Amino acid sequence: MGDLSRLSSSLVLNQCVWEVSLHGEVLEWHQSRPPSSRGEESFSVPTTEIIAVEDTETDEKQSNGRKWRKMAKQHGFTVSYVKRKRPHCWRCKEVTFWCVDEQLCNQWIQAIKELLDSQTSRPKHLLVYINPFSGKKQGKRIYEQKVAPLFSLASISTEVVVTEHANHAKDDLSEVNLAKYDGIVCVGGDGMFSEVMHGLIGRTQKDSGIDQNDPKAPLVPCKTRIGIIPAGSTDCICYATVGINDPVTSALHIIVGDSQPLDVSSVRCNKKFLKYFVSLLGYGFYGDVLKDSEEKRWMGSVRYDFAGFKNFLSHHYYEGTVSFLPATYTVGSPRDKRTCRTKCRICKESKRQLEQLQKFEKDRRGYDRTDQWKVIKGKFLAINAANMSCACPRSPKGLSPSAHLGDGCVDLILVHKCSRFNFLRYLIRHTNEDDQFNFTFVEVYRIRKFNFTSQHLEDHEDTKDVQKKNFGRFCRDHPACCCTFSSSTWNCDGETLESSAIEVEVHCQLINLFARGIEAPSKYEESVSTIEAPSNLRRLNS
Repeated sequence: MGDLSRLSSSLVLNQCVWEVSLHGEVLEWHQSRPPSSRGEESFSVPTTEIIAVEDTETDEKQSNGRKWRKMAKQHGFTVSYVKRKRPHCWRCKEVTFWCVDEQLCNQWIQAIKELLDSQTSRPKHLLVYINPFSGKKQGKRIYEQKVAPLFSLASISTEVVVTEHANHAKDDLSEVNLAKYDGIVCVGGDGMFSEVMHGLIGRTQKDSGIDQNDPKAPLVPCKTRIGIIPAGSTDCICYATVGINDPVTSALHIIVGDSQPLDVSSVRCNKKFLKYFVSLLGYGFYGDVLKDSEEKRWMGSVRYDFAGFKNFLSHHYYEGTVSFLPATYTVGSPRDKRTCRTKCRICKESKRQLEQLQKFEKDRRGYDRTDQWKVIKGKFLAINAANMSCACPRSPKGLSPSAHLGDGCVDLILVHKCSRFNFLRYLIRHTNEDDQFNFTFVEVYRIRKFNFTSQHLEDHEDTKDVQKKNFGRFCRDHPACCCTFSSSTWNCDGETLESSAIEVEVHCQLINLFARGIEAPSKYEESVSTIEAPSNLRRLNS
C-alpha cells in the first residue's frame, strides 16, 4: 500500500481546520486550541472499526459558510465508523472532512479503502435467514429497517431467506453452496440460532465424512461464521457473546468481521446423537419451566414468569445419578470470578492444554477410563450444564458467571434437594453480585463430559406401572404437592428434550460467531459529540 498507509493533512471539519492523520491502525483528528483554552480536542478511531468511506458532495450549507467564501470548490469525504454509545452498545457515526485539493481528497479515500480491503476477515457476501415468527414477530422489520441499510453502506451483498416452517434453515443448509458466502446471519431468537447451528455443523460433518452418531468420531470445526441479529424473546446467546441484545450492535460486529470461537456440546442417548447446545442444558426446575411455558405460548413472554412461579411452588425434586469427567487441564475454575472477555487468555490457554491432553489420549488409548470419572447420586432440584455464563437481561451475571466461551469445558451445577426458602435464596442470587454457589446444597464442577441416569431407569421400572402406582399419592416429603412421577424434561437451549438418560460431551471451539466476546471498557469510546449523523443513520440508531 506504500505511503498511503500513512497520511497527514490539514482538513476542514465543521468549518474549522483540523489536523487529520492516518497511521497504521488508527485514524486520528485533533484541533489545536488557543493558548487560553485547556489543551486540544482530539479523537481517534481504530481502522478495524471504520465501516466505510465515501466521496461527499458539497452541500449548500457548507458552501455558504464564511470559511468557504473565498474558495472556488470544496471536495469532501465521509468516514462511517463505530461509536460506543454505552457499555457494549455500538452505533454507526459519521464524520466528514473537506479540502480544496481534489487529488488530496481522492488520496484519502483511496488510502482508507485500501486499508478496509486489506482486512480479509470482513465479509463481502452473506446468507441471511429471517424467522418472521420469533419473539414479537418483528424479525423482518428489524432486518429491513436497521440491519440491511448498514450492510449496504459497508458494500456487503446478501441473499435473504425468510423461513416458512420449522427446520427450514436447517434443511436449506444441507444443500446450499456454502463456498459462495463469507458467513451466515440468523435473524430471530435462540431457537433460530440453534436451527442454523445444527444445519451448519451437520453440513460440515457431512462434507468431511464424519458420522454425528458416532460418539468416537472427532467433529470438524466449522469455518463459516454465524452472525446473530437478536429478534427473539430472550436472545441469551447474543447477550452472552456481545453483552447486549441490540440489532445495530450485532450488525456492526458482523460488518467489521469480528470472530469469536464458541464451544458446542453434544447430547446423546445410548450413544445416539440427539442435539447440540451452546448455552444451557437444564434438568429439573429449568426443564419443567420450559415445558410448562411451551404449553402456554398464548400468554406471550409472561408465560415464563407464570411457569417459573408455578414450578417454584411445586418444588419437585428428581432422583438420579450424575457421573462426570473433570476438566483437569483448564486454567480457570467456576468460582474464580474471572469472567470471559474479548481475546480471553483463559480460553486460549485452556484450548492449548486440551489439545496436548487429547494428543496424549490418542497416543495412549483408554486414558479416559472409569477411574478418572466422579459419581454423585442424589435428589436434585436442578441439574444445569452451562456452556457459557447464560447471562441475559434478567440475570446479567448468568447461571455461571465465570464460565468461558471457548475453553472446551462446561460448568456442571448440581442443586440438591433443599427447602423452598433456600432454593429461593439461590434463585435470587442470579440477579445480584453474591456468590450463587456459596450454599451447602449447591455443587459446581468444570468438566469435559457427563452422564445422567434418572432413578426410575436405574430401578428398571416400567413408566406406565409407576404412574398407575403413584397416581393420587401425596409425596411423602412434600405433603403440599402431588408428585406422581419423578421424571423431568431437559431444557436444551430453549427446546425440550425428552430423555431420562443422556451422555454429554464438550467440543472445543466447534463454531465461530461474528462477535468478539464481552468487551472491557475501551479507550476509543470518545467521539466527536458535535458531529450530527445524517437523518437516515439517526433513524437506524434509534
